[in-house]
Amino acid sequence: MTDIRVSLSVRDLTHEDLPSCGWAGSALHVRRLADQVRRAERGEVDYLAVHGPAGLPVAIGGVDYTVRSGAGTLWQLGVHPALRSCGIGALLIATAEARITARGLTVAELGVEEGNPRARALYERLGYRAYGREPDSWEVETAEGSVERYETVCTLMRKDLT
Repeated sequence: MTDIRVSLSVRDLTHEDLPSCGWAGSALHVRRLADQVRRAERGEVDYLAVHGPAGLPVAIGGVDYTVRSGAGTLWQLGVHPALRSCGIGALLIATAEARITARGLTVAELGVEEGNPRARALYERLGYRAYGREPDSWEVETAEGSVERYETVCTLMRKDLT
């Protein structure tokens, strides 16, 4: 097998990136990413994109500073399906944690769907520890183009960044 090395960089997600984010979810999800970019412009969140040499996003995710006082809450973390298990998610999370500490906060939190053991294993490997559970839901677009409410239960995880 041949090893290929590609340089990656992380920066803020921009409106210009959105047309290249279709791998991250439905058209509805990508349209709603525009709302998150606007929230980032207001300083409520950081919304990050990992880019390869072509400048196209290969991973995205946010840090919301409005969810829990004193913590940055990671959410909507995703890596292009063809590039999972290459360390890109860990890079994205490390950058998100650096953004949290740059704001003077010492705690990172996230919720992981209980049906996603692969993601939970990554978070545990990166030092996150479970501390609770809660229901969560959001709108999703079906293959037919209608919008439905998706409901799930998430394990809440936390990491001390000191």
